[in-house]
Amino acid sequence: MASLREIQSRINSTKKTSQITKAMHMVSASKLSKAELNAKSFNPYMEKIQEVIGAIAAGAPDATHPMLESRPVKKTAYLVITSDRGLVGAYNSHVLKAALGKIRERHTSKDEVVILSIGRNGVDFFNKLGYNVIQSVIGVSDHPTFAEIKDITREAVGKFIDGEYDELYMYYNHFVSAISQEVTEKKVLPLTDLSSMKSTASYEFEPSAEAILEVLLPQYAESLMYGALLDGKASEHASSMTAMKAATDNAKELIDDLTLSFNRARQAAITQEITEIVGGVAALE
Repeated sequence: MASLREIQSRINSTKKTSQITKAMHMVSASKLSKAELNAKSFNPYMEKIQEVIGAIAAGAPDATHPMLESRPVKKTAYLVITSDRGLVGAYNSHVLKAALGKIRERHTSKDEVVILSIGRNGVDFFNKLGYNVIQSVIGVSDHPTFAEIKDITREAVGKFIDGEYDELYMYYNHFVSAISQEVTEKKVLPLTDLSSMKSTASYEFEPSAEAILEVLLPQYAESLMYGALLDGKASEHASSMTAMKAATDNAKELIDDLTLSFNRARQAAITQEITEIVGGVAALE
């Protein structure tokens, strides 16, 4: 049985840990509020650009662009969005497990796969497994701007247009609520769902639909990736908040258990001392 000093030491260290996790919970809650606002604020832009592209698809069905063309799939790219740090619960493990499961399901060789990663956990995970991580971004801020990831998004689109890979899938955690996030797979390229983008507005294209698509389609694909990052950041902060709350609650339970053990051990020690005194007195009589 542990000594009173050992138990007291564990109680003190656990209290300090609970103070840290409680502070981290409060910080994550504050970050979540802004991250959720950022993700929601981006939706009107995505809705408008989808509306314009939908109008082009409806008004000029014969318009062509490399990003719209499906071709035989020889190599597939996967953009995986994770966090740079830990202490975020199952946030990283869920998205990495889902991405790896689909990769192994679809491909028989690692040569058919290239990885693009936003977040240190994704980079380390796929490098360790021997996959070809051709692009990565590490150190994205808690409330990222497009400038932070513009290089990887533009390179991702450019490499698809150049034929370096034939598909691009994206994996990230979709924010549902503070206690619920869903791993989401989205096919970014080729853009094969333009017909599903309904538009009630009427547009005139100048100089032509093809010229507008040349500019608009890369922006749309890049926006999909940026929107997923904003969504993922909200999920990351929510997962961190939940994990820190659980850690704080567990610490409190452990403190209660240790305090009970401490009181029992102290009672036993006092009882032992009284017994020894009574025994000593009895021996003197």
